[in-house]
Amino acid sequence: MQIKKSSQIEFIALMASLMSAVALAIDALLPALSYIGISIGTLQETDNQLIITMIFLGLGIGPLLFGPISDSLGRKPVVYMGFGLFIIASFICVYATSLNMMIAGRILQGIGLSAPRTIAIAMVRDKYSGDYMARIMSFITVVFLLVPTVAPATGKFILDHYNWQAIFYSQLIFSVLISIWFWKRQDETLAVENRVPFSSHIFMNGLREIIKHKTTIGYTVISGFITGAFIVYLSGSQQIFEKQYLMVDQFPFIFAGLAIAVGTATFLNGTLVLRFGMEKLVTFALLGFLTSSFLYCILFYNTGNPPVAILIVFFALQFLSIGFLFGNLRALAMQPVGHIAGIGAAITGFISTLMAVSISTYIGRFIEDTALPLFVGFFICGMLAFIVLLLLKRGKLRLLAPQIKE
Repeated sequence: MQIKKSSQIEFIALMASLMSAVALAIDALLPALSYIGISIGTLQETDNQLIITMIFLGLGIGPLLFGPISDSLGRKPVVYMGFGLFIIASFICVYATSLNMMIAGRILQGIGLSAPRTIAIAMVRDKYSGDYMARIMSFITVVFLLVPTVAPATGKFILDHYNWQAIFYSQLIFSVLISIWFWKRQDETLAVENRVPFSSHIFMNGLREIIKHKTTIGYTVISGFITGAFIVYLSGSQQIFEKQYLMVDQFPFIFAGLAIAVGTATFLNGTLVLRFGMEKLVTFALLGFLTSSFLYCILFYNTGNPPVAILIVFFALQFLSIGFLFGNLRALAMQPVGHIAGIGAAITGFISTLMAVSISTYIGRFIEDTALPLFVGFFICGMLAFIVLLLLKRGKLRLLAPQIKE
């Protein structure tokens, strides 16, 4: 579909803003984790990681509901439903008096925010396909990644001048503004003739369709491993830099710098993907992710933390690789199931997120005295992801072999 350049730019900015509500709900809270933990009475420092991790559980569950509804009713109504639930959940978090209550609120926040995040991906798939879809997703991700560069600093500013509850209120204001912009400026992207009647069988039918496509399952599993490793960093970064390195004031700026590393790679991906293709970039990025994590484990096994500059360099190498992975893996997984983009995004997102939450919750428990467990987790996840990639390539070669013989 041909659209005007100005319309495309606004579309990219709006889709990125829908996804940015998730980043703001996660990253702005990082400087406040210790304060929230004291307020709600957490017993261990590592328990505070659940405040970050559990929102991802909601992000995985929500699309199973909102995806099929969006395929039936259209994309726009689902975004309003999601933001409405997010607002209710935010008040639960503000008035939480225990870790369990906070976790419940964060899961509900994730379910609510899964709507704009899932619909943004489905809208991109409605309008684009192939490597061009990956290009658009890369540009959206670049804009989206601007939020993590400023969110922790914004959260710390609010925390210093008000309290941790005010961070949740700022998220509410942001979600309302984005909802108004979306309502005023974005047209419905799912044509009436392409809508699927909602029924109790829509999930199972979608699952059966997805299972037929091994590439969709394979790239979704790879995404689960990489996302799981990244969530460990998100939930444990505050503990590493503020508790292990005692860099409370510097933490937001370090986090912002590393987010820029992801954004740089993602921006480059938007250009390189049309030249080299998604599969090649994913292969090289996975090799880079695996190699850098293995090198860290070898150099700093059974030692204390390295100087912070060295740690930041290794994190930057990891995130440069991740920047080439996120958009491409999502696009590769969605490519065969574009005809059921809503439920396709829902099911693949649920699988990868459930994997990621399980991985991050387990690995996060070991991040107490050093950052080494994080890189061990990076290495294991990278190795498993690369094995899945090799199996996918092997299967593709087998399919091509009979055609070559003919």
